[in-house]
Amino acid sequence: MFHNPTDIAKEVVVMPDGRVDLFFMRSGPNDPFHVFLIGLETAPEQREIPPGTIAYVISFRPIAVEYILKTSIADLLNTARVLPDNFWNFKADHLKDLETFTKKIVQIVTELLPETVDERKRKLFDLIYSSNGEMSVKELSEQTDWSSRQINRYFNQQFGLSLKAYSTILRFRASLEHIAEGKLFPELNFADQTHFIKEIKKFSGVAPKELSKNKNDRFILLSVLKQK
Repeated sequence: MFHNPTDIAKEVVVMPDGRVDLFFMRSGPNDPFHVFLIGLETAPEQREIPPGTIAYVISFRPIAVEYILKTSIADLLNTARVLPDNFWNFKADHLKDLETFTKKIVQIVTELLPETVDERKRKLFDLIYSSNGEMSVKELSEQTDWSSRQINRYFNQQFGLSLKAYSTILRFRASLEHIAEGKLFPELNFADQTHFIKEIKKFSGVAPKELSKNKNDRFILLSVLKQK
């Protein structure tokens, strides 16, 4: 959940994190909630949170989009899709506080969980996440018994980007945890410091040092990580 209780719009920077977000958002205390699905992002984006905005957000790993939301998000790369206001039969009472919202979401998602999933896909995502995106497509192909060509076709058709591009985003996301701890040199398998800085700039818009300072808490994801 996030909330801007002030009467001033808050400027923020949204950075790619490899997740797909389902938003239930209201722009003011007397406005209705609107529901929208944000696909994967590949670049930082400046946004404004209007005064009085409150939002409840569920972040999914991409495989959950296929099995729980039962949709492709290939057309949602760096954009969003507006969903019906009564999506999942949500009512105003379900959105009055975080505890009520969470209880309803857990109930819905539990009911939607499939009995089985494609074992290759499950193993593929387990390996991608456990390695922080650092396993090569060739290694992933060998360990899942799924050809590189088929994996990339799946990623492009279902999510709108290649496996390699997605893995790079996950490595950036893992690096954010180190930057939140004040570590401004690569902890992961970057070629060198220059390559590390270049990748951080690509996904955040600024160098690691400026990102770490996080002036005015404008990098929301980093602010959350620093609070852990």
